[in-house]
Amino acid sequence: MNILLKRVLDRLVRTGNLKVTGPKGLTVIFGDGSGEPVHMHIKTRHAERAITFDPMLAVPEAYMDGELDILEGGVLGLMRIAFQNMGSGGIDATWSKAIEGLRHAFRRLQQINTASRSRRNVQRHYDLSGDLYRLFLDEDMQYSCAYFEQPDMTLDEAQAAKKRHIAAKLRLKAGQTVLDIGSGWGGLGLYLAKAFDVDVQGVTLSTEQHGVATDRAHAQGLENHVHFELKDYRELNERFDRIVSVGMFEHVGVNHFRTFFDKAATLLKPDGVMLLHTIGRSGVPWATSAFIRKYIFPGGYIPAMSEVLPAIEKSGLVVTDVEILRLHYADTLKHWSQRFAANRDKAKAIYDERFCRMWEFYLAASEAAFRWQDLVIFQFQIAKKNDTLPVTRDYMAKCEKALEMRDLGRREAAPAEKPTKPARRRKVAE
Repeated sequence: MNILLKRVLDRLVRTGNLKVTGPKGLTVIFGDGSGEPVHMHIKTRHAERAITFDPMLAVPEAYMDGELDILEGGVLGLMRIAFQNMGSGGIDATWSKAIEGLRHAFRRLQQINTASRSRRNVQRHYDLSGDLYRLFLDEDMQYSCAYFEQPDMTLDEAQAAKKRHIAAKLRLKAGQTVLDIGSGWGGLGLYLAKAFDVDVQGVTLSTEQHGVATDRAHAQGLENHVHFELKDYRELNERFDRIVSVGMFEHVGVNHFRTFFDKAATLLKPDGVMLLHTIGRSGVPWATSAFIRKYIFPGGYIPAMSEVLPAIEKSGLVVTDVEILRLHYADTLKHWSQRFAANRDKAKAIYDERFCRMWEFYLAASEAAFRWQDLVIFQFQIAKKNDTLPVTRDYMAKCEKALEMRDLGRREAAPAEKPTKPARRRKVAE
């Protein structure tokens, strides 16, 4: 191990039990020996040099390329040691802090998410094979944070609870119109239509998701009530009684927050209500992870609350309720990681070994960020007028309970989905 990397790790790893084996086979132990041990093997001098100067990007890249293996403790264990020894803004090494500081300073340049660029960014992630997502998501293909009302819930139960939790905050009535911005695989829109007899329009920029969601609407006989479009929300002109957006705001970009809420204000009817569910930071604004930005969510940005509320205020909308979900996403990601691991060979048949290592790192590092860093979920309930909704939150709990009883009492036979095409190997954008 080179002297510079050893100094970095000596300064960084004050607690924990980290063993690092370098390219020449020498093993050095860092930390105070507490906690579960983690053993990392850096196999090449190239990876060793890169990790020394930019560990937040070089570690996942070396893992993806097979130049780094984690012999004990897994990616989650490695990230636990890293995050528990880090401040909220970067690791305790001058040059690494400088690199992360520059990423923060230039974050707006990385998030010029015009309509055309947003479409390209979405294609990088959400247009991956639907067969891949079926390997690790729940039955309804909810690709966002679940809601664990009880710690022993299954993933499917927690995702159903998430839909009830969101629906209760929308205060829906039969016959209303609902806009779902970033409608994903269609599960939420289909649920709202069935549970409340509302008409739902979903918009997405993902061709793959649009196709699956449209097929599901037809398979369930809801094509006259739920319609999905390949369209940017900025192109819409209709007005809606309700707007819901789950897991999409992270792709808007800090430059476009005002545009997003200004548009929402024009799309909501006078008595309209909006529910925004997004990953957020409990700490101060910071840059997107270099690994996530490069390989997973190009153009993505996780906001601090201090960046979101001013944009809502300037749009003329009224924040009527805010809830912060802590650790729910960590548990969701744990389920996803376990399911992906169980189906890894199938994922490798669709893509390749490098993709699988990238995806493993993404899921584990994301879980670690929710467990040991400052990532949480924000749920903002927003209205056009101050008196649109009741002045207490009782109605939410009552609606949620009624939906739970409905779901338990009406276990509908799952409609047959269209058969999936045989999995084929696909190329992932570099």
